[in-house]
Amino acid sequence: MAIRSKLSATVSLSACAVALTGFATPAWAQDAEEAADEGDVIIVSGYRASLESAIAEKREKDQIIESVSSEDIGKLPDASIGESIARLPGLTSQRISGRAGYISVRGFGPDFSSTLLNGRQQTSTNDNRGIEFDQYPSEIVSSVDVYKSPSADLIGQGLVGTIDIRTIRPLEKGEQVIAFGARGVYADLGKLNSGSDDLGYRVFGTYVDQFLGDTVGLALSVAYSEEPYQTEEFEAWGYADGPDGDKIVGGVKPFVTSSNLKRLGINGTVQYEASPSTMLTLDGFYSDFDDTNIKRGIEIPLAWSGAALSPTGLESTDGVITGGTFSGVEAVVNNHNYVRKAKLYSGGLNVEHEGEDGWNVNADISFSRTDRNELILESNAGTAPGGGTGATDTLTFRSTPSGTFFTDQVLDYSDPTLIQLTDPLGWGGGAPGGRQHGYYNDRIVEDELWQFQADIEKELDGGFLSSVQAGFDYVTRSKSLVPDEYFLQLSGDRLQAQVPSQYLLSPTNLDYLGLGPMVSYNPLDLLEGGEYVIVPNTAEDVLFKTFSIDEDIMTFFVQGNIESDFGNALLTGNFGVQAIHSDQSSTGFVNTGAAQGIIERTIGDNYWDILPSLNLSLRFDSDFVIRFAAAREIQRPRLDDMRVNFSYGIDPVERIVTGSGGNPSLRPYRATAFDLNFEKYFGNKGYLAAQLFYKKLHNYIYTAEFPFDYSSYPVVDPGYAFSYQGRISAPINGDGGEIYGIEAAGTLPFETFVSALEGFGVTGGVSYTKSKIQPDPNTPASDIPGYSRWVANGTVYFEKGGFSVRGSMRYRSTFLGDFSGFGANRVRRRAKAETIIDAQIGYDFQSDSALEGLSLFIQGFNLTNEPFVAINPGEPLQVMNYQNYGRRFMGGFTYKF
Repeated sequence: MAIRSKLSATVSLSACAVALTGFATPAWAQDAEEAADEGDVIIVSGYRASLESAIAEKREKDQIIESVSSEDIGKLPDASIGESIARLPGLTSQRISGRAGYISVRGFGPDFSSTLLNGRQQTSTNDNRGIEFDQYPSEIVSSVDVYKSPSADLIGQGLVGTIDIRTIRPLEKGEQVIAFGARGVYADLGKLNSGSDDLGYRVFGTYVDQFLGDTVGLALSVAYSEEPYQTEEFEAWGYADGPDGDKIVGGVKPFVTSSNLKRLGINGTVQYEASPSTMLTLDGFYSDFDDTNIKRGIEIPLAWSGAALSPTGLESTDGVITGGTFSGVEAVVNNHNYVRKAKLYSGGLNVEHEGEDGWNVNADISFSRTDRNELILESNAGTAPGGGTGATDTLTFRSTPSGTFFTDQVLDYSDPTLIQLTDPLGWGGGAPGGRQHGYYNDRIVEDELWQFQADIEKELDGGFLSSVQAGFDYVTRSKSLVPDEYFLQLSGDRLQAQVPSQYLLSPTNLDYLGLGPMVSYNPLDLLEGGEYVIVPNTAEDVLFKTFSIDEDIMTFFVQGNIESDFGNALLTGNFGVQAIHSDQSSTGFVNTGAAQGIIERTIGDNYWDILPSLNLSLRFDSDFVIRFAAAREIQRPRLDDMRVNFSYGIDPVERIVTGSGGNPSLRPYRATAFDLNFEKYFGNKGYLAAQLFYKKLHNYIYTAEFPFDYSSYPVVDPGYAFSYQGRISAPINGDGGEIYGIEAAGTLPFETFVSALEGFGVTGGVSYTKSKIQPDPNTPASDIPGYSRWVANGTVYFEKGGFSVRGSMRYRSTFLGDFSGFGANRVRRRAKAETIIDAQIGYDFQSDSALEGLSLFIQGFNLTNEPFVAINPGEPLQVMNYQNYGRRFMGGFTYKF
């Protein structure tokens, strides 16, 4: 073993052969070595170098992995690492505001995979465990490995995959690098809201160097971006029963959203080679994320309101009324602020010792913390306070697969003398004084994690085993959510008021739905200017949203590593077992229904999981590899499912205690998995692979009623006999099911087969996954969030003489997607299939140019303007969400010397 691997973004074929030291030397490596001896070293750089580096990583590993490598410092070829990961075989993403925010692995959503940073577990910027990848600037990332099969020494593994983000290691880089660059960003939907932008930028700088005889290394990367995102969104309340049994839209809630994303990412690493056998690595990462949104739209109650549907002029298609006219429509004009701020701190110290006697020791301590505030400020306006008191509209509508559109409106929603600040429909009846002119919801999330890890390895000479190792890992994590919620009321006890002229902005245009302009203002400005006051919301449901989760996870593992001749092939791999002890608890509020009222309780549980694993790779001299993997896998539950908060009382009919809430005693998702891969490599230039997988889920978490003993909880005596042995509606570990599928993947440079096509190539994959999940045997099978039956992605590229052109496509079939509902609560809806097309053109100045080191490029994203659409299952005309993100273009440069 070597304490340091000299890797770089510029890859030679001979260097790739070195990466496979210990394997039987194939013909391609021998040819490269002979060429090197003759001084004719073949150098590959740019995107092809990135592919070759990723192929070398995939080929060398004994686990089943996919990999993406930065083609050069600061030149990962996507707007975020999420988009780069989404192009890997068997992976895809869900777009959030047009960005690749969540990653799905093998048909499972982000709740079923885990993400590491340099091998360490991380806190998250959302309410649960799933990482939002736009938190990590692509400019600071060196590579990403996605492990589809686990090994005993892989700590923090997920049920379907483990994503490990790697940053630069300066002593591995082995050379001085100074690089910087800038990109301009353009969103082609334009400036949808007053005060928003359609232009933005990104800048970065990286410095890597080695000192004191290459025993000390330093890497520092800084990336900053200010990027606009624009969205035209249609949202339906739902679909009501209309005339003749047809469905009709119950109401709509369209918005145009303008987002300004500011993100600062800083990553630093110091390495010290204390001796030829001892390496110390200290690194840290900081992210400051500020996503400010303004959402403006007109909420229109239709069938679910007092509006009257004209019986004439109705049009119907496939059981849906697709055209007609409503009169007496009382609309609500919405101006909302969304301000999401998150700061992430992460760092660690690693000590690695590789002794000359074959004893190796590794110790690591790391810390991760996320502080997040998510403010949602909603402001309402209309023609008069309360329902049935103000001016009404008459609207002709047409429902299509792109949403519901309107014509023939009567009211001018941009008239500030008509549209005033008020509670238009009297929705604020529960607010003090019955006045709710808006709502203020500040969600405060804190997430902190410490991890301690140590392992020891003994290398063996000869025999079946190359080494044996054992280790220990301890993770302690605490995550809390505290809502700070208020009613927004006009100051001076006013029921309505005109927006003061100094706060009026240019009207927002809703022509994309046929609604024209609307009154626009910034609610935060009105609050700060004293037009609004906030009144605390003391309702119990706000208190019940508060929770904290604490986890202490201890993992012990042993593993044997295999390297042995097997006929005319080499057998490599590992086998081992993890023993995991979980101690989990939740603190929150419980409504007892008794004299004590609401009390704070802490409830939890502890348990063990035993996870054996096996990875085998049979490597032939012909560059053919057969892999087999088998493992027991787990994924810990969503954190909000583990909250203790619940309320209960006596059911007077059944005379038992019933309640609802979270479940702090939830066990993880558990599965047994098998993988079989057939891989053919063409040196390190290309490969073809067929991957078959099967997972037997032994349990699945879903919400249901189950028996619960309330004997330890106080209950008001109802004056009659009752039983403490009652029921609770909460997340529960139900029955599982099966997941199985096949993936075909590959990277093929055409020059491998036709020399005249040097520089041309293709990379990508397609996967088919079948799901059979039925957690309750008495109910129909359910879909897994994020599950798509078909996922495909591919990139066609040309790169030669400094010029590079590539086009990329990623497709996923329909899936159950996450949407943001009222109060930022999660809403899951059936998303339609989507195909995303991106492209890039670039030029790298060559070594014979005075501009050597300069790279220029232009990128286009979502070139076909693919929307994100959710419908009621099987009903293409019952559109629930239709989000149009537009196209994005990015152009810039990178300079390295």
